[in-house]
Amino acid sequence: MLDAVWNGFVAALTNSQPNTLIPVLIGLSVSAAYIWNLGGRGWALFYVAVIPFLNWSFAVVPDIPLVAPGVMNEQGISLHPLTLVTGFVFVARDFVQREMGHQVLIVMAIAIGWAFFYAWPVIVIASGTAFAISEMVDWALFTFTRYKLSTRILLSSALACPIDTTIFLYGADLARQMALGDPPGNSLHLANWIVFVIGKMIGALIVSRMVKKREDAGFYDEKPMTSATV
Repeated sequence: MLDAVWNGFVAALTNSQPNTLIPVLIGLSVSAAYIWNLGGRGWALFYVAVIPFLNWSFAVVPDIPLVAPGVMNEQGISLHPLTLVTGFVFVARDFVQREMGHQVLIVMAIAIGWAFFYAWPVIVIASGTAFAISEMVDWALFTFTRYKLSTRILLSSALACPIDTTIFLYGADLARQMALGDPPGNSLHLANWIVFVIGKMIGALIVSRMVKKREDAGFYDEKPMTSATV
């Protein structure tokens, strides 16, 4: 029992490469220490963990079929179960920026770097590019506007979602062709694109509503960060 738990933990931590356990532990410890030294705390560490996890999940966790192949199109329509979760990453990034100011960009780079270890490189490049677009839009809104977090979540999602969805689905499509031998168009097609955009916007809307309730209760200080707060 304990052996099974330990083996599962090691497999998850090393991406099923148990011989890399020591280097991975050293790398994670150095990353955590560096982030801590920069002023990052719980939210920053959580942020670095969740981005590689989401990249890993898109390569491992199967999509949920919504429409069978041949009904509306050749590929069918499916939705990844963690698509909605991506909306919550915006909230995590905002808290990281409160902790660290503009050094949140360093944390973003560290998180994407670890994603290369835990997920297919092609999907990480596409996902990292797509994610960077979304994050940079939200970072700019956070830094240069006085919009509340609930408003920024909706605005940044609406502005970046069509672009980052296209980039991500292209990478996912290419990754599945290379790793699984799937035909072109397995992920990047209009029906899937629409479902992904809707899914992300639903996630953003849910998070925005949750955050707005807390804002109305006075739990958030929404003063934008400037270079003076770095």
